[in-house]
Amino acid sequence: MNIAVAGDHSAVGHTRAIIAHLKQAGHQVEDFGTTTETSCDYPDYAGPACKSLTTGRNERVVLVCGTGIGVSIVANKVQGIRCALVHDEGTARLAREHNNAQALALGARIVDVPTALRMVDTWLGATFEARHQRRLDKIAAREGCALPTKP
Repeated sequence: MNIAVAGDHSAVGHTRAIIAHLKQAGHQVEDFGTTTETSCDYPDYAGPACKSLTTGRNERVVLVCGTGIGVSIVANKVQGIRCALVHDEGTARLAREHNNAQALALGARIVDVPTALRMVDTWLGATFEARHQRRLDKIAAREGCALPTKP
């Protein structure tokens, strides 16, 4: 599987470990950075990684920042992306089974590397349960909706 990985300066240790783990498992990995602990802005890395999914260059995306919140917000702004912020193996599994999430967001300050690797494996190994498709169709129908303007 082709998998994009991106993270900010707080996540370099996690992203390096995830990339090595995925490659060892036989996946093709595209590293969108960053590769240094110099302060940077996660949208600069998460956005292009998610775009690579929408163009078909990659099949899944793993995103990491300090809490996972920022990268998940960026990812969910990209049309067609369903990104799930997960904190344990259970939420990682359900992100695929119930939401068919193509992007996974993790917090480097929230979970340690071994836990992150288990969550990535769990997410990759889970299968979407088609009984949830009607909900995904409703989400897709809302894409592009503007927020109501204030009077």
